[in-house]
Amino acid sequence: MNDMRIMERSVETNDIKIAANKVQVFYGENHAIKDVDVQIEDKTVTAFIGPSGCGKSTFLRTLNRMNDTIDICRVEGDILLDGENIYDPKVDPVQLRAKVGMVFQKPNPFPKSIYDNVAYGPRIHGLFQTKADLDNIVEKSLRRAAIWDEVKDRLDGPGTGLSGGQQQRLCIARAVATEPEVLLMDEPCSALDPIATAQVEELIDELREKFAVVIVTHSMQQAARVSQKTAFFHLGNLVEFGETGQIFTNPSDPRTESYISGRIG
Repeated sequence: MNDMRIMERSVETNDIKIAANKVQVFYGENHAIKDVDVQIEDKTVTAFIGPSGCGKSTFLRTLNRMNDTIDICRVEGDILLDGENIYDPKVDPVQLRAKVGMVFQKPNPFPKSIYDNVAYGPRIHGLFQTKADLDNIVEKSLRRAAIWDEVKDRLDGPGTGLSGGQQQRLCIARAVATEPEVLLMDEPCSALDPIATAQVEELIDELREKFAVVIVTHSMQQAARVSQKTAFFHLGNLVEFGETGQIFTNPSDPRTESYISGRIG
């Protein structure tokens, strides 16, 4: 672990974007997430780390109600986005997911053109008035995802025709096109080679200037490189949460120390 580079940028005090209080998640009889309290700050990268099956991706999916799509899943507790409970019956999950975008582990561009992949969300949510407006949104989103220069001359080409790293950046462009406030990323680099991974990590650091970013990663080195806050999950419990440098160099819980040092996992 000696090669682990901790993000040394000073951690600024930001507004709380998402507050989770006493969150429980059940899949049928299986109690997958137990009593999780966490506060996610705006304009900050928060990493969720922990062994496979510890609940980090399950908890991530509670933050934009992706678990609603699983019949046997039940979520208890409160998750507040800007002080409003996202599980309130009045909240439309489709509108919520425009505010809380998601990028998945495996790049999943739609079987559409590069342009239409990015334009999909703005079209659904009516975020433009003219074709010129939509063109601007597409270009701005592709630029934000650091892929504009690579695709600007083939916007009509299929998104599925791009390389894996390009596809993942296209999916990030698609996620930011609806002007979300939070970006969730579920192991976004696990299917990518080291060069594409470095590009996406650099992009994550840029995106946090505008969004709250939450990343699930199986790579502790990646968490150390890209995040300012880290949450360690184990057996469905949030064991420890704090500034990334402190979690990796001076954890307060022996289970965190065991995971960081490679004794559990």
